[in-house]
Amino acid sequence: MSHQEGSTDDFPDVGTESLFSPEEQSGAAAAAAPEASSDIEMAAAEPSTQDGGDRRDGGFRNDASTESRSTDRESSGEDVELESLEARFLRRGGSLFYYPLPGEEEREGEEQGEESVEGGDEEEEQSQVCSQCGAANHEQCPLEEDTVLEEWISAETSALPRPRWQVVPALRQWQLGLSTRFVYEACGARAFVQRFRLQYHLEGHFGFTSTVCLNQRGTRLATSCGNLKVTVWDWVRQRPLLNFESGHQINGIQAKFLPNCGDSTLATCGHDGQVRVAELINASYCKNTKHVVQHKGAAYELALEPDSPYKFLTSGEDAVVFTIDLRQHQPASKIVVTREKGKRVGLYTISMNPANTYQFAVAGDDQFVRIYDQRRIDEKENNGVLKKFSPHHLVDCDFPTNITSVVYSHDGTELLASYSDEDIYLFNSSHSDGAQYAKRFKGHRNNITIKDVKFYGPRSEFVVSGSDCGHIFFWEKSSCQIIQYMEADREGIVNHLEPHPYLPMLVTSGLDHDVKIWTPTAEAATELAGLKDVVKKNKRERDSDTLYRTGIFESYRLQPPTQQMSQRGHHPGKRDHRAAFPDEELDEASSTSDTSEEEGQDQGQCLPS
Repeated sequence: MSHQEGSTDDFPDVGTESLFSPEEQSGAAAAAAPEASSDIEMAAAEPSTQDGGDRRDGGFRNDASTESRSTDRESSGEDVELESLEARFLRRGGSLFYYPLPGEEEREGEEQGEESVEGGDEEEEQSQVCSQCGAANHEQCPLEEDTVLEEWISAETSALPRPRWQVVPALRQWQLGLSTRFVYEACGARAFVQRFRLQYHLEGHFGFTSTVCLNQRGTRLATSCGNLKVTVWDWVRQRPLLNFESGHQINGIQAKFLPNCGDSTLATCGHDGQVRVAELINASYCKNTKHVVQHKGAAYELALEPDSPYKFLTSGEDAVVFTIDLRQHQPASKIVVTREKGKRVGLYTISMNPANTYQFAVAGDDQFVRIYDQRRIDEKENNGVLKKFSPHHLVDCDFPTNITSVVYSHDGTELLASYSDEDIYLFNSSHSDGAQYAKRFKGHRNNITIKDVKFYGPRSEFVVSGSDCGHIFFWEKSSCQIIQYMEADREGIVNHLEPHPYLPMLVTSGLDHDVKIWTPTAEAATELAGLKDVVKKNKRERDSDTLYRTGIFESYRLQPPTQQMSQRGHHPGKRDHRAAFPDEELDEASSTSDTSEEEGQDQGQCLPS
């Protein structure tokens, strides 16, 4: 559920009847344990949200933990509370291995110097000190690590306060005509998110799916897979409406419907660096596709201008950001080349501020989220950057990191950034240049492929991301805690997610050869069984890779699914896939409007596949 609110009069209310059983609607007086919820301000003013009302969790039965937690624990101060827990452990890459404090390191050095004078036996004993945990016996290292990891997991999964919004009273208000916002409010309620389950698969894809995109009304779904074609689906009836050649020459395509055009324009970009526009007729026939701009490197993502059927932005591994205006004879024009210390920074992701379309955020082959304002770009001054953010512990880290996805909240006040082999961080976009992150979301794994992160809910109440472990993770934004996780990919990686514009529905894809539709139709809330084991596994694998990379970080590279599928089982430290740019100026990408039938187009720098 994205932030858009729209009418559902001409659209089937998918799964609404199955969300509520007769027992649940009639059992408003039954007591059940309160659990957590997202903070829906608008619902607090209604009679159904008063403390004297229904005290069940969202009006549903639930067997989950019932302990309440104070609002202080909900705030971002939770990270401060964990500082003391992590103080003696390696912070780089989020590792929890033992790491002595600077003062302790000096004292240990003095003690080691004194002991080295005393003789050979003591030297042998000293050489047995574990370099990872500092313990006298290496066997104590896993025990100490397990203890700290267990404490960390418990802090991340503790119970939350009772929700304000109650499902049954809100449903009654809606049925009586006293409220028209039931669906809108339900999409931001944890009671619905905790009941997500797999509704059905969209079969028939050739290879893994590289894009999932809903149109403005949420009635059509565009997907692309390994045969370089784009498929438009009627996802409610589970049938394809259109399947056409994209015009791209390398697998790995993103597609987006432009708004307010009657679904007649579909923009695509790909690993071949091309940005193309397909002209559709009634979403059932493709008239042609046009090549509008060429990046010298892969182009992973497009950023649409809200409500505009003509304009969008594109970025690529060549570090260039283009603006596309389909009304112009030459539709593409360069906005900026992203640089840091004189070198280009390859871009993996771009997002436009929905509240101020002059501003956009980009991120990619380093640790910074950069915000630009198209009216104030001067590359001679701070490389044209308006402001940039990064978690402070990653600013001067010794190993390379990158960002696979950035996205603005519904009102443009917040930015999410998903870091490769790190956590997801939320920044306040109005804060000053270099400000620290406001919230941090932990537990998933983003190591192998380029993964999406998205806000979910009409007011961006939740954060959702795929993971290398094959699960989908939902965090409640206010508390930063995991409130839902679902196994979603047998091959083990979930890459792309697309919330519905106004219904409680989610589309996902990964390395499996299908697209999955998720709706809140489960009879009871997910109990999160096995969550601790999954989070522990993700944490240990990340720590292990972090230690491995610190010695060979120069060869560490991010790679797309096509490359990774051929190397499943290899150690991630052996990857070499990010774009590299020479110090001298590269020729700028070309702009063209040739149709897909014409030959001889200049191809961009293509990623190995």
